[in-house]
Formats: sequence, structure tokens, C-alpha cells
Amino acid sequence: MIAPPVTARRRGPYYRRMSGVAEKSRTTRSIAVRMPRDERRAQLLAVAERLFSDHGYHHITMDDIADGAGVSKPVLYRHFPSKLDLYMALVDEQGAALVRSVRAVLAPFRSAAPGTSSGDLDALAVDGLAVIEGIVRAYVDYARSAGPSAGLLFESDVMRDPGVRARVLEPDEVNAREFAEVLGRLTSLTGQEALVVARTCTAIARTAATEAVRAESDVTTAELTRLLPALAWRGVHGMLRRDA
Repeated sequence: MIAPPVTARRRGPYYRRMSGVAEKSRTTRSIAVRMPRDERRAQLLAVAERLFSDHGYHHITMDDIADGAGVSKPVLYRHFPSKLDLYMALVDEQGAALVRSVRAVLAPFRSAAPGTSSGDLDALAVDGLAVIEGIVRAYVDYARSAGPSAGLLFESDVMRDPGVRARVLEPDEVNAREFAEVLGRLTSLTGQEALVVARTCTAIARTAATEAVRAESDVTTAELTRLLPALAWRGVHGMLRRDA
């Protein structure tokens, strides 16, 4: 994509409100230090993440991001052909971090035999409840630790775009498929049945994370990781293996 000419620069509401900051950024841009490509890309992502998180996708323009990073528009477009491409890159970064968090929770349940060697139902129940609690906690902890950036995954203002929606929800599908493998060991469900249940539990975890990032929410992490796993567990408990 060819960057628009400088004379056609259009600033979003953010910099129209912050004209002093924009002027300072233009001065900084004229003496911007050259960076290796990877460092520059990381810097642009960091600036865009802050602006999108604080002001939303629709209120920020590529001009705002270039000004915030102290670079010219052509430099920005060399790294990201469009604002949407830049936003998608941030969503992918956040999603990968969430998948790593859930994968760490599931790892012990993959490597160890479920419950006891005799298939003791109580032991299976402990494992089953623990893994659901772990997934919900991973989502909530991630959302709270990411701060405003968590909104890119849990309160995106671009979800009406099918492409964005698919990318935002992609980590949930990855997590559900890996959780389904664990459910297959703990329950008598078929592979497809386990996947349906895993997707439902992951949707509950997403609900918990969304609640965690809402500024007006007064629900604590402890409450979220107790209430919603208990809701999911009441259904999964009846599916535990009962064969010795």
C-alpha cells in the first residue's frame, strides 16, 4: 500500500485533543534515531498497543501512531501496510501469550495419569475441577496482568469485522482443542464431544476475563475463579469416567 502524501495527513480524535503532544512528536520525528528493523517494529507495536488500548481502534489513525513513535508515515507503512494489519499483529501477540498461559496450566494434566491407576472417581474429580479452575484463572490472571492491553482480546471494538473476530477468538479455539485432549482422558466423551465441552468451558473462561477487564467490575479474581469454574464443573462432573 502506498502511503498518502504528507499534505493529506489526517489525525484522529486522540491527537486532535492532544495537539501539543502531536507537535512534540513531529519535532521528535525529525531527529528520530535509526533502529534495526526488528527493534523498530517492536517500538511501533508498543506505541500502537498503548494508543489502541487507551483510545480504541476507531479513534486512532496511522498518523497518530507515526507521531507517537516519532517516525514518518513511510517508515510506518514499510512495517505495516495498514492500520488493520498493525492491529492484527497486536492481537496475534496477545493471543499467543494467552495460549502459553493456558498451555502451562494443562501441561501437568497431560503428562500425569488422570486420578489414580484404578480410575478412582474422587481422584478424577480433583483433576477435573483443578484443570477447569486453572484455565479460568489463566484467562483472568492474563487479563488483569495485561492491563488495558487485554481489551484487544476481551473488549475489542472491531469485533464486527469477520477477520478481526476470527483472529481474536483463535486463541480460544487453540485452548479448547488442547483442553479437549485432557477431557478425553478424564471423561468417557468422544473426541468431538470433548471438543464441544472444552469450547464451552473456554467460553466461560473468556467471560471471566472480560469481566476482569471491565473498569466498573467489582468482582475479585478469587470470586471469578470460584464461581465460574463451579458452574462448568457441575456439568463436567457427570461425565467423569466410571470404568475401573
